[in-house]
Amino acid sequence: MPPETAPAPRVPPLLVPGLALATAVLHLLFAHRYGYFRDELYFIACGQRLDWGYVDQPPLIAVAARLATSLFGHSLTGLRVLPALAAAGLVALTGQLTRRFGGGAFAVGLAALPTALAPLFLFEGHTLTMNAFEPLLWTSCAAVLVHLVRTGQQRAWLALGALVGVGLLNKYSMGFFAACLGLGVLLTPARGLLASRWLVLGVLLAVALVLPNLLWQHHHGWPMLELLRNGQLYKNAPFQLGEFVRGQILLLHPLAVPLWLSGLGFLLFAPTARPYRALGLTYVFLFVLLAFLRAKDYYLAPAYPMLFAAGAVVAERRISRPVPRGVVLILGLVGFAALAPLTLPVLPVDTFIAYQRVLGLEGPRHERHTFGVLPQHYADQHGWEELVSSVAEVYQRLPPETRARTTLFAQNYGEAGALDWLGRAQGLPPARSGHNHYFLWGPGEEPEHLLVVGGDLEDLQPLCERAEVAARVPPNPYVMPYEDNLPIHLCSGLKVPLATLWPRLKNYQ
Repeated sequence: MPPETAPAPRVPPLLVPGLALATAVLHLLFAHRYGYFRDELYFIACGQRLDWGYVDQPPLIAVAARLATSLFGHSLTGLRVLPALAAAGLVALTGQLTRRFGGGAFAVGLAALPTALAPLFLFEGHTLTMNAFEPLLWTSCAAVLVHLVRTGQQRAWLALGALVGVGLLNKYSMGFFAACLGLGVLLTPARGLLASRWLVLGVLLAVALVLPNLLWQHHHGWPMLELLRNGQLYKNAPFQLGEFVRGQILLLHPLAVPLWLSGLGFLLFAPTARPYRALGLTYVFLFVLLAFLRAKDYYLAPAYPMLFAAGAVVAERRISRPVPRGVVLILGLVGFAALAPLTLPVLPVDTFIAYQRVLGLEGPRHERHTFGVLPQHYADQHGWEELVSSVAEVYQRLPPETRARTTLFAQNYGEAGALDWLGRAQGLPPARSGHNHYFLWGPGEEPEHLLVVGGDLEDLQPLCERAEVAARVPPNPYVMPYEDNLPIHLCSGLKVPLATLWPRLKNYQ
């Protein structure tokens, strides 16, 4: 039977849409700051070559990139419209979930603060990545389950199946969330809803949606598994449980801790939340599972909006007077705004560096790289135009007959993506790389000459009749150190066909 709940306090009809709109506007105001994010350039390249799968992600992000570039061309703001809309949708959905838990206007506003302004969610709403859509999809699943419990309408299993299927096409970690949610339902009174043919149909729908991608992975030898294994061995920072917990605090903001902890307690223990206990258990199962798998700390972030919604209801019931409520919202807004520059580029670069130094905060490190003056998520938004211009200058100096037989080679998908997307206007040919899906796109037509970005001259000399450093990308203190002052090598007269060398260039990380 659907649970009986008291009517929720009245909420102004424009509050939730207004908060969502403000979130979208905030992101679009600063969408043009800095430059393309490394992964965005790669996803644009994938979007130009649509397929049912890629070495390192399912196909949905490539479709999103193709849609954005088709609609907005080379506009950086246009590229980031979709993540801004996803961030706005997440705020709206969290507001509606807060209402379903019995919250009023104060609870809705309080839940919106971390959902819109938590450091990680600010970054995810700023860049076109899979992570921009994952919180919206997970929270949508939670909202559908709440609707299913409240109403008993079994057809909602179809909607849940569709969301899980689309979520798997966005990012495979949706499978972890779906499994933990299912286990949570099984262990709570909501398990009575499992005896339904609509659940079977929902599962079949999810399988049907993701099946083409799974077949693609199978056909290509499950490259995602190889990539994950290589990441653990060579790329990802070593896992520490303390750092994983610290990441939850920093990425969601320290001020959000009481909110999501009280929300978790409400879902796990409050008598009135008994019908929704599966959501609290889902978070617990996810935390344990991701810690066991030594996952990156931000993998758990999409599970927090449902806790924010529940915690805001708890706060509303404990803080009943208007003045204390106003103080909480104002202090919360100030506190979240204080950390906003860490992940949303509201400040000029040099001002940000000074501001971060004053705060004395350093975000979690997810990879084994040396950092420069900027954190990695900002450093990866710098230097691409200079790299492309430097390569183009060398390429245009070559005689026309040499250019026609020259291939560009980059060490990683960020460099290759930049050359592909930003280099067209400067007459550059498609770039090649052994990194991730660029490897599967192959070496292209057999060249006689290579322009190689980065790497060591000593490695090229045995392969070329003549190898030289033709130029260097200008020094840039803002880029990642391994991208700074890169040499551009000219390899003239390949001694070994590139197609023969290609298997040795494979780099799945």
